[in-house]
Amino acid sequence: MSATRTVTADPPTRTGGILARLGRSMAEHTGLVLGVWLIALVALGAAAPSVFTSLAGAGWQANGSESVQVRELAEQHFGGNSSAAVQVVVHSDSLPITDPSMQQTLAAATEIFSADPRFGEVVTPQPGMTISPDGHTGIMIAGANASTDEMVSAVDELGKELTALSTDTIEVYPTGASALWSDFNKANHEAMIKAEMMSWPVTLAIMVLAFGSLVAAGLPLLLTLAGLVASAGGLVILNEITPISVWAMNFAMMFALALGIDYALFLVARFRDALRTNADPRTAVAQTMDTAGKAVVLSGLTVLVSLSAVLIVPAPAVRTMAVGIMLAVIFVLAATLTLLPAVLGRIGAKVNGGSLPYAKRQQHRSPMFAAWASLLHKHPWPFGIGAFIVLIALVVPVFGLKVAMPSIAVVPEDAPVRQGYELVQQQFGDGAPGMLQIVTSADDAADTSRVAMSVDGVAMVTPAQQAADGSDLVMLQAVPTVDPSDPAMDTILADLRSQLPESALVGGAPAENLDLQQALDDYLPIVVVVILTLGFLLLLIALQAPLIALIGTLVSLLSTGAAFGIAKLIFQDGHGAGLLGFDPQGFLNGWGPVFFFAMIFAIAMDYTVFLLSSAKEHYERTGDPAIAHIDGLAHSGRVIAAAAAVMVAVFFTFALADPLPPKEMGIILGVAVLLDAVLVRLVLLPVLLRLTGRAAWWAPVWLRSVLPNISFSHG
Repeated sequence: MSATRTVTADPPTRTGGILARLGRSMAEHTGLVLGVWLIALVALGAAAPSVFTSLAGAGWQANGSESVQVRELAEQHFGGNSSAAVQVVVHSDSLPITDPSMQQTLAAATEIFSADPRFGEVVTPQPGMTISPDGHTGIMIAGANASTDEMVSAVDELGKELTALSTDTIEVYPTGASALWSDFNKANHEAMIKAEMMSWPVTLAIMVLAFGSLVAAGLPLLLTLAGLVASAGGLVILNEITPISVWAMNFAMMFALALGIDYALFLVARFRDALRTNADPRTAVAQTMDTAGKAVVLSGLTVLVSLSAVLIVPAPAVRTMAVGIMLAVIFVLAATLTLLPAVLGRIGAKVNGGSLPYAKRQQHRSPMFAAWASLLHKHPWPFGIGAFIVLIALVVPVFGLKVAMPSIAVVPEDAPVRQGYELVQQQFGDGAPGMLQIVTSADDAADTSRVAMSVDGVAMVTPAQQAADGSDLVMLQAVPTVDPSDPAMDTILADLRSQLPESALVGGAPAENLDLQQALDDYLPIVVVVILTLGFLLLLIALQAPLIALIGTLVSLLSTGAAFGIAKLIFQDGHGAGLLGFDPQGFLNGWGPVFFFAMIFAIAMDYTVFLLSSAKEHYERTGDPAIAHIDGLAHSGRVIAAAAAVMVAVFFTFALADPLPPKEMGIILGVAVLLDAVLVRLVLLPVLLRLTGRAAWWAPVWLRSVLPNISFSHG
């Protein structure tokens, strides 16, 4: 103890590595750190409230695809009559479209569009094309004179004004792709906020149970709140440079809460243990950062690396969702490595304030998890084989997984866009809401029309429309016989593109969805390989042992596959759909495999790092693989269990949402964490550590000579 006091009393003395010195510095300059964070949070917080109204609402497209080319040509040469144009459905059971009241309503809608520069040419309902056979329904088209994101914002702002034109006898509904994304984003935003509000009290309760102290439980929540505010403001500022999808904030909120609590929980638990042997809080902070801090940094880097792989997908919305989470992780990581050490250094032993009776007997080395680790050590095969069989059984359904872009069913039934969509189908046919646009040269117009009409699945083709700017281009619209989300649409689009003259390009909203789906499918294998490779390299650098780095990567892949297997059973096959309150679409939403793979793998590696860094710390101290196996789990098991409980609680609150996408996201991520924590981190990975023994930590001399020297023990 006397040596400890000497070190504690001498501030200039520094022990440990960079993170230990960083932690001590933060603890010694608490006022400065708190001041900097306060200024940053005030500055970013000023922008944060506008995050959901300023972020982009579109971006669901495959950049460079044929359908995007068609949309751009329509905007340049055809008065904005592209997939981003807004369609207004005007219907009356008792009045024909020629009635003065109906004409007055159409004139009022035209006036609204004409006053807004974001809209281009306004085309009133045309006989034989956009007036229903019974004459009681008409579709007005307001061309897009702005980007897809601006068109979604335009519907956000003018949607209520348009629907307000409805009377007792006349119904008015904005519809089309821009209106769809407007209503879709609103429904998901409301569901996300509701779920977040529900998750906070549940999270606090879990934290109190895990720590047994109100102060220790509250610190991670405050840290997470700081990360949320900072990331929200950061996204608003970043949106000024490049459009950021509003979905980025939805995911950022969820990940900031889950990972922020994970990181803080790991550090606070280690700090409380360090206080038992270090009277000076600054020394305890340094020791905490030198051990658990390294695991947090490695975990954060793993999450960032996994998500960065998504950036290669040429879809703006998908890319910016990844950017949103990455920004949130960066802020949470920064707060964990600076703000949290400063606060811990200031409050010291008060971290145990408000302790429950059992907490005073709580040790960092959990007797319960030590006993569990000893049981696994004595009987590894039964537990390992059992966990492996369960996981493989859950992976098998993945091979029958189908993916597609969301259908209109994901929008609430009372949403104006869905009411207009269903009305168009009733009056014009199943395929009318998803007309395919064909742009070709004037010379090929007749041939294009003839061939398009001969394609199986095309109900009609509209007359060629000359380009408004006099260019040698015409546009035709092909009306399919099936709903835009019907699997047959893929075949219809492929047939049109293969049979039409070479000058013809085929686009429209359904084509944009199918092109995006194709891009996601094409890039999925690349994303998976990049994530697995980078994840392995990070573990290799951190653990300095190729075998355990490979094992850690493969078991994370196994738990990720099992999560997708359950997703297939629930969302494609409909098992439990009645209990969860949704109608299965018969497929998983198209962006799920790419994006969820990155997210689930990142979370799985999060727990891998926590367990293996703890095991490596004990192996470095003793050189005994048995001690590393048992004490690694004994010291990290409670933290992994508590962190997993928090994540499951956070994610499963989204399962209560009405819209399908947040429900899908919450259940898939929640199940993934549950499987990973219970079957992989607390059973399979410890068993593999036991079976591989000393070989798990072996590395050839040449490899150690090229890798940076990273140690997880404090010194």
